[in-house]
Amino acid sequence: MKSPQKVTTTVLLRKQKYKAVLTLKAHLNYLLYLPPGYEQSKGNWPLILALHGAAKRGSNIQILKEYGLPKLLEEKDIPFIVVAPQCPDSSWWTEHLDELKALLDDIESRLRVDKSRIYLTGFSMGGEGTWRLAMRYPEKFAAIAPICAIGNHGLTHRIKDIPAWVFHGAKDDIVPIKNSNELVKELESLGAEVKYTVYPDVGHEAWTRTYQNSELFLWFLCHAKSRKVKT
Repeated sequence: MKSPQKVTTTVLLRKQKYKAVLTLKAHLNYLLYLPPGYEQSKGNWPLILALHGAAKRGSNIQILKEYGLPKLLEEKDIPFIVVAPQCPDSSWWTEHLDELKALLDDIESRLRVDKSRIYLTGFSMGGEGTWRLAMRYPEKFAAIAPICAIGNHGLTHRIKDIPAWVFHGAKDDIVPIKNSNELVKELESLGAEVKYTVYPDVGHEAWTRTYQNSELFLWFLCHAKSRKVKT
């Protein structure tokens, strides 16, 4: 009986390319605030994207007015366009980063937005969304203000060129302050422009005092996106 012949197979690894246009299906309800004078003016206006915490998820957009920046806007005017979207029920802002970017792009296409002065803020779940959205799209924002939030420690280098003002309550038992401590320390080590405000006697609810502080809005206006963000 003859032995079976050995078959030699040559495997060729060829470089291939995949190219496609992907369509994002986005659906976000949001509150829109236009500052006094917007309708009469012809110039562009700075914009703040404001992300709420986990308790305000759902489909009832009116509950966003119960606290945070939308509540402040029921009481006083600020010289910004403000966009306050609502996170769908049973999901997190981290699942909607691309949709938030698409929403901003749509607002920019329809309203007179100063694209060099787009700011981002949020608290708790919205604070995490602030860190993550800025890290995903660092070229988009002139400054950020995350409040009582966790963030991605592995990606702080992506936002080292974005000024940040971080807020946290020292007695926070929902999101421990060590999260902000570590993120601020990382940004400082990268040479980033970062301010850090700790409220010694405040727990998790650090957003009311933050948004009532007019210095935050003046600080926003001191920053404009004048150079390319390095990623």
